[in-house]
Amino acid sequence: MAGDDTPLPQLATELRDLVVTYTKQETLDPLRDLARWVAFGVAGSLLMGIGVVFLTLAGLRAIQESTGDTFDGNWTWVPYLIVTAALLAGAGVTWSARGTGRKERR
Repeated sequence: MAGDDTPLPQLATELRDLVVTYTKQETLDPLRDLARWVAFGVAGSLLMGIGVVFLTLAGLRAIQESTGDTFDGNWTWVPYLIVTAALLAGAGVTWSARGTGRKERR
């Protein structure tokens, strides 16, 4: 390096700036992007959960009101069983759809 007349303190400063810039680019920026995706995922799952609760209550109310006297007396628990079965079926469909997406990515 006989032709390089750059002073050593300037080279050290440039090296430090290069390392800081590289660290920000390779660690902090991807972490910010990841945090954004996680935030959207958490917000979406909360909204989906609230929507499922409201749809479940609406379905339960519809079954209770539209069947008239069918589920009176000792049969008042049946609408709850129907709604629970529907929720379990929806959970099963969701679980199976989640598993097929992972197999395709491999």
